[in-house]
Amino acid sequence: MKKLINDVETVLTEQLAGLVKAHPTLHLHPDPLYVTRADAPVSGKVALLSGGGSGHEPMHCGYVGEGMLSGACPGEIFTSPTPDKIFECAQAIDGGAGVLMIIKNYTGDILNFETAAELLHDSGVQVATVIVDDDVAVKDSLYTAGRRGVANTVLIEKLLGAAAQRGDSLSQCAQLGWQINNQGHSIGIALSACTVPAAGTPSFTLNEHEMEFGVGIHGEPGIDRRPFTNLNDTVDAMFATLLENGTWQRTLRQWDCKQGEWQEHTEQKQALQQGDRVIALVNNLGATPLSELYGVYDRLAHCCQQAGLTIERNLVGSYCTSLDMSGISITLLKVDDTLLSLWDAPVNTPALRWGE
Repeated sequence: MKKLINDVETVLTEQLAGLVKAHPTLHLHPDPLYVTRADAPVSGKVALLSGGGSGHEPMHCGYVGEGMLSGACPGEIFTSPTPDKIFECAQAIDGGAGVLMIIKNYTGDILNFETAAELLHDSGVQVATVIVDDDVAVKDSLYTAGRRGVANTVLIEKLLGAAAQRGDSLSQCAQLGWQINNQGHSIGIALSACTVPAAGTPSFTLNEHEMEFGVGIHGEPGIDRRPFTNLNDTVDAMFATLLENGTWQRTLRQWDCKQGEWQEHTEQKQALQQGDRVIALVNNLGATPLSELYGVYDRLAHCCQQAGLTIERNLVGSYCTSLDMSGISITLLKVDDTLLSLWDAPVNTPALRWGE
């Protein structure tokens, strides 16, 4: 294994130190380790908190800043942050209007963020939660019960960041987050595995003409291993799977900040339909050249046109990665004029920046 690191024990601290030095709008809290906006807390605004295992950069610390996250809790590589870290980060960013926690649907993340939510409630901090489960590939995996939370997390963080910035309340932000999650669909494929520094070897092995179809962002197995032929065949299969598996009903837990207890909600996703308008994200899982990503976007735009979907906005690049995995994911999020206005609102983070 050859990686630009010094020691597997110091990977996270050194990389976060570099991130914050490169972006003075961020503040690094060393013990426990988390990142906030340098101007946090922002009085009177709902604070957004997300996090998860490292290795998916720029998610999540790269999305801390004006118009997006107030703070992010990174765990060790592919390992959930601990409840004490989440608790202290939430306290540091709370400006009096409450903290909304955006949680990817992985067992470790769910357990630790739920524990932190209860601790925050007991300490007097208003808290609400949004679960992200946009991966259409598998119902259950090595890391989760239900569908996994992947790249739609980035779109949700941007849209909710704009909602918080315009002054939406905690309950309004939470309700919007659940709505956006139900409208987003993602799928990924891998041509080769990533290498976790602590392991030193690839997490799985593919033959020369194989791909992992429906791969997870930790290298979890997907739907199956399929022959890899070319770009068009691959994107066509991914697009068809997104449409075919869009309908999904499940029960998720949501923290009721008024009652101070967990409530179970039956949530329903609807498949994308002809006439829908979408934000399209073509995401690099780590080692895919940008030129190839644009080739993917070209074919995706063709697929959307053929299916009667209108791409209103797009992102093409590295947004939710898996270390050095060679592969891509595609996310399609159904939007309307209201969501597009939130998308177009200014944002200033290390990884997303536009507007004034």
